[in-house]
Amino acid sequence: MSLSLYDLTVPNYLQTLGAVSGFLKKGAAFCEEQGIAPDEIVQARIVDDMLPFSFQIASIAQHSLGAVEGVQGGACYPPKDPGTHDYASLLKLVDDARAGLEKVTPDALNDREGKDVIFHLGERQLPFTAENFLLSFAFPNFYFHATTAYDILRARGVKLGKADFLGRMRMKM
Repeated sequence: MSLSLYDLTVPNYLQTLGAVSGFLKKGAAFCEEQGIAPDEIVQARIVDDMLPFSFQIASIAQHSLGAVEGVQGGACYPPKDPGTHDYASLLKLVDDARAGLEKVTPDALNDREGKDVIFHLGERQLPFTAENFLLSFAFPNFYFHATTAYDILRARGVKLGKADFLGRMRMKM
């Protein structure tokens, strides 16, 4: 059995985006139970010199749907966090990324294999092939930011476990 670029990426993105959506909902429920405004979490950080929770969630969307769209268009950019997100809009950002990825067809992504993708980072341009961009750049960033968002919620007291991060696994039926 051979695996395509689509097989290696989109189902994994969807699994983790589903998990992120789930732990964001648990975070909102925790805030309601504890009488905490969910928007207090939006600017939360584990340490002072890191980017806030809102950036972590914006990065999850950018390094999933944004990365796939970047591969399709040949160019990708860092995530944008305008600093205006509230908790509800962060959940919508994740749900929109999921919905967008569900529309990506295998052929649309697989046809980009071997094609150039440039990641624009300010004045720098990082050249990749589509598969190397997704697997060596976008995926590590995606999982880093998903883990960081999870950790911020855990640090705030949200009761999350490993299963909340793993999401719905694709087991043999």
